[in-house]
Amino acid sequence: MSGGSKDVLREELIAKKQELSARLERITINLQRGFDADSKEMAKELEDSEVVDALGNEARTEIAKISAALQRLESGGYGICSECAEPIEVDRMKVYPYADECIDCATFDERRRSRY
Repeated sequence: MSGGSKDVLREELIAKKQELSARLERITINLQRGFDADSKEMAKELEDSEVVDALGNEARTEIAKISAALQRLESGGYGICSECAEPIEVDRMKVYPYADECIDCATFDERRRSRY
């Protein structure tokens, strides 16, 4: 990977991480607000907060993946599958720039997780 493309990729990953961090902050603020005293309204707000919390968990997971990709970018391991040590396909990296597994290993892991 050339230095220029590495810099562009780093900037894109950092921008995505900042976007997710801002979203996570909004989610946290939303979850910290109080609930309505009306029991019907409170039930709806609790249901909504569960959905919002799930979105927050997804954002935290994605932030962690981006941070790991930035570390791999700096250490020279970016684009190398963490399972089989083969290069990750360029098309996969374009679509999922913080992928740490090639499509074969990711598919295998997904199948293994779905069995449990």
